[in-house]
Amino acid sequence: MSIWFVEDDMRVYGLLFKIKKTLFTGESKYQKIEVFETEEMGRLLALDGMVMSCEYDEFSYHEMIAHVPLYTHPNPREVLIVGGGDGGTAREVLKHEIVESVDMVEIDAEVVEVTKKYIPSLGRYFDNPKLRIYIEDGLKYVEKTNRKYDIILIDGSDPVGQAVGLFSKEFYTNCKSILKDDGIMVSQTETPYDVTLKKHVPGIYRNLKSVFPETRMYLAHVACYPSGMWSFSFSSKKYDPIKDFQKERYERDNLDLKYYNSAVHKSCFSLPNFVKKMINEKS
Repeated sequence: MSIWFVEDDMRVYGLLFKIKKTLFTGESKYQKIEVFETEEMGRLLALDGMVMSCEYDEFSYHEMIAHVPLYTHPNPREVLIVGGGDGGTAREVLKHEIVESVDMVEIDAEVVEVTKKYIPSLGRYFDNPKLRIYIEDGLKYVEKTNRKYDIILIDGSDPVGQAVGLFSKEFYTNCKSILKDDGIMVSQTETPYDVTLKKHVPGIYRNLKSVFPETRMYLAHVACYPSGMWSFSFSSKKYDPIKDFQKERYERDNLDLKYYNSAVHKSCFSLPNFVKKMINEKS
């Protein structure tokens, strides 16, 4: 008998993954955590029944949330990750030798421990000496910290329940206040295609544009997420992601990446007309 993991909260369609084995299932203080060994797609992490990471394609999401800002900022020494409990975003940031320290603020300690144990391709970077992990609410951390960052990456889950505040104007304002004068913030901003999740996108961009002088959307293909198209916001106090692309450092680093490259860095900001209309950008 075949066993399938089903993500069907999209109302009119769903995602199906054929499962070889359930590796972990449990309830933390915040959510249900599951890890599966899939057929031919590697290990899959699900939180409250929603796919968070699948080894088959997680590189596209994690490379794009990290390398676009890191190869725009000329001197990204200090990085803050809010969320990112699966470790993939930290893994990509830590590939940059120029980065001196990474603070990761994750609310759910069990997500970190489960990923570390069951998905080492993501979790093995948690022991990197440049990485400091704080188990606490990212909203409160950003509000109270006195540290300033070159780059902030918001790697939270969907805007429901506990994570709603990560998409609010108040939170974005607090993030801006702890960015240095030339800082960059990138946030995952859902999918403009999915029939359920797309309703959140216009409001997210209204909030971002009301706080930052420059906010642009960019896109990536993430096959295991609803619709397969995912969006990120690039919000900056100073830098333009195209004009300020750090070509020399990108070529010198010569990182072994699967999705991101110099052409993708620029082309990902080209948006389809329906997406431009959704966030009120001129065609």
